[in-house]
Amino acid sequence: MNQSAVAQGDIAALPLPIVSPATVQVVGREQPFTVRRVYCVGRNYIEHIREMKEGDERDPPFFFQKPTDSVVIDGQVPYPLLTEDFQFELELVVAIGRTPDADLQDPLASVLGYAVGLDMTRRDRQREAFREGRPWEVGKSFDWSAPCGVIMPVETGGHVLEGPLTLDVNGEPAQQSVLEKMIWNVPEIIVQLSRQYRLMPGDLIYTGTPAGVGAVQVGDKLRGRIADLPELNVTIIETR
Repeated sequence: MNQSAVAQGDIAALPLPIVSPATVQVVGREQPFTVRRVYCVGRNYIEHIREMKEGDERDPPFFFQKPTDSVVIDGQVPYPLLTEDFQFELELVVAIGRTPDADLQDPLASVLGYAVGLDMTRRDRQREAFREGRPWEVGKSFDWSAPCGVIMPVETGGHVLEGPLTLDVNGEPAQQSVLEKMIWNVPEIIVQLSRQYRLMPGDLIYTGTPAGVGAVQVGDKLRGRIADLPELNVTIIETR
C-alpha cells in the first residue's frame, strides 16, 4: 500500500473489509432471507408504555432502525460495551418479501413470513438519550442487538396476527402477552412505515414489545416463543 497516499487522507487507498450480508433461514427453503434493512416500532403495547413511563398511550407509531449486521442468527449475543443495564425485548418480526402496492390496499400481500425476535437494548444509554432529547441509536442500534429466529413463510404458517408471546430467562417467565394487544397491528404498521420509507424485499420489521422487559447478564439463557413460530433461543456471552 502507498503509505503516503494514506497519510494524505486517500481513503480509496485503504483495503475494504469483506462483509457478508446478514441472512436468516426460512422454513422449507434452501435459499435464506437476505436482510436489507431492520426497522423497529417504538412503544406498541400499552403495558410497555406504562412500564417505561416515556410516552403517551395515544401517540402515533414511530420507527427507528438497527444496522443490518446487528441481526444475530446463531443464538450468541455478546454483552455489549458501554452499558450496565442490558435488557431484552421480545418482538414479532415481519419479513418483507415484496414492495407493497402503491395504494396499500393489501399490505399483508408484501409479507414473506414471520419470526421471533429480540430488540436488545442498552437501557441506561437509551434513557440518557431520552432525557436529553437525543436520538436513540446509542441505546438501540449497536452490534448484535437484533437476534432473529427462523422465518416461517406465510405459505406454510399463514399470517401471524394473534397468539401468545412468552419469554423465559433461565427457565423463569419474564414477558407474557398476546399479539392482539398491539396498539398498531401488522397491516397498520406496514401502511404507516410505507408512508415514510420504501419497503423492499429483505426488510425486517420488529413490531414492538409488551411489558416485562428486564436486564440480563453473561451466561443468561433466553427462550422466546410467539404463536406457532420456531422458537428463539439466545445465550448472553462475554463481550467480543
